[in-house]
Amino acid sequence: MIVVTGATGNVGRTLVRTLAEAGERVTAVSRRIAGPDVPEGVRHVRADLARPESLKPAFDGASALFLLTSGDFTAGGGSATVLRDVLDLARAGGVGRVVLLSSQGVGTGRHKPDLEEAVTGADLEWTVLRPGGFASNSYAWAATIREQRLAAAPFADVALPVIDPDDIAEVAAAALREAGHGGRTYALTGPAAVTPRQQVAAIGDALGEPVRFVELSRAEARAAMTGFMPEVIADATLDILGEPTAEEQRVSPDVERVLGRPAGSFADWAARNAAAFE
Repeated sequence: MIVVTGATGNVGRTLVRTLAEAGERVTAVSRRIAGPDVPEGVRHVRADLARPESLKPAFDGASALFLLTSGDFTAGGGSATVLRDVLDLARAGGVGRVVLLSSQGVGTGRHKPDLEEAVTGADLEWTVLRPGGFASNSYAWAATIREQRLAAAPFADVALPVIDPDDIAEVAAAALREAGHGGRTYALTGPAAVTPRQQVAAIGDALGEPVRFVELSRAEARAAMTGFMPEVIADATLDILGEPTAEEQRVSPDVERVLGRPAGSFADWAARNAAAFE
């Protein structure tokens, strides 16, 4: 059985479906998960990574674990020490393989490596996934695109190779199910760097009508972001968006190495998710 934490998110939801369609027994875990959130036949457990004991029922009889440590985990008291407790419980329940969804920022030095080190230092077979920015971050524009056919963002012409969350899920499924991924760290990006202006144009193409782009100043973007995230995270995010390093702009071959096909483009993602912007 494979346990998927963060099972209702942009990556976890697709991962649960992918594993179930492949015939795997799956336990989907999230703090507020309910039956309608998972495919038929998938077991679901309400639990919180920041409260390791709550995960014990999910781990019973499990063989593999997908571990997603979101911002909510840290905000809710999560730490490397707490994560080690989670991994101890997982191992006691039978888990031998863990796949961690980390972030590109660990590899580029922008984020601390402590959560990764908790996983790689555990007595388990591990794989670490380090994705860059998600294509689904553009859902932040959904309301203004629906209402005004307008999207606003800073750094209009700074390009980053954002990745389709479904590609992350497929790589995770491969690492959870197949041999040969243990001890590996995969950098996951899209097939080409795209600017915010180009992303908005791709959404307009998917809708069949133009969407107007408005460039924000860094200060304007920061004011909006700090309304729903800590200042330190907003500043770090804006640093990446506005002044990415060469490594953060690099297109990684790892999706194709694992899946045997190129990563999906932002335009493909926009076309598949156009309904969110209609």
